[in-house]
Amino acid sequence: MKVFNPLRSAIVLSGIAVLVASGTAYADTSVTTATTSVASSVEVQQIRNATVKIDFSGTTFLVDPMLSPKGGFPGFEGTYRSELRNPLVEMPFSVDEVLKSVEAVVVTHTHTDHWDEAAQQQIPKNLPVFVQNDADAKTIRAQGFKDVRVLKGTTTFNGVKLSKTGGQHGTDLFYADPERAQMGGSVMGVVFSAPKAKTVYVAGDTVWRPEVDQALAQHRPDVVILNTGSALVSGFEEHPIIMGKQDTLQATKAAPKAAIVAVHMDSVNHMSLSRKELREFVQENKIRDRVMIPEDGEVMKVYRNKAA
Repeated sequence: MKVFNPLRSAIVLSGIAVLVASGTAYADTSVTTATTSVASSVEVQQIRNATVKIDFSGTTFLVDPMLSPKGGFPGFEGTYRSELRNPLVEMPFSVDEVLKSVEAVVVTHTHTDHWDEAAQQQIPKNLPVFVQNDADAKTIRAQGFKDVRVLKGTTTFNGVKLSKTGGQHGTDLFYADPERAQMGGSVMGVVFSAPKAKTVYVAGDTVWRPEVDQALAQHRPDVVILNTGSALVSGFEEHPIIMGKQDTLQATKAAPKAAIVAVHMDSVNHMSLSRKELREFVQENKIRDRVMIPEDGEVMKVYRNKAA
């Protein structure tokens, strides 16, 4: 039986509340006990990097699994601190624990820090895998996966609606260079929704763009998960290829009723923004009550605030 640390913090917004607890598995008894009378809760667990585990309306999704041990593969050539080996840190618990109860996998794109060799080898080949396009589907099918589904618009899985959202893995200036554009490739975000449940938007590896504004306006998510490590490519240091500090602040303004969850930091070589730095920024800008910056292994439970 897993034992969890006490409740760490909470965010209460208009209509929702987010409880955060540290732990080494997916369900936190202390949080569940406190909220069993509250319907339509959603659990989000930060695993490591951009890897999150989402328990949504009774179905558990694993998003962007990077499951290698510390130092399992080289740093990304042509990026910030490429001499470092990835991942920079170990996972908070075993691969078996990460995969426990997972019913489907979502791969927003096939860069190694979102879909590594360890994931390809250790995830059961019969699990459904949702991908952004036919090219990624072909790649993952060739790795032996039997149920690869291209997310085109929206689809439903176990009563959960998955909606594809757009984005771009870098600025327009970055993509104006054909070599850089090939490096960035194409990416997607995903919105999880269901009747009587809170809506969760995983933005994916994107900078802030009209597609992000469109997703926020269309889906009105209760939880917005952003990749905020401010990743840098050599020669484009002034133009990060994912979000960072200012985007976190922008999210609190663009989605004023949502809880913002910041991930994709401290785990791979080209991230230039740490959790520590982002926490300081959040404190300075007085948005601490809006932004969660979970440690690896932490569980966030989102539910409807009965007072709302």
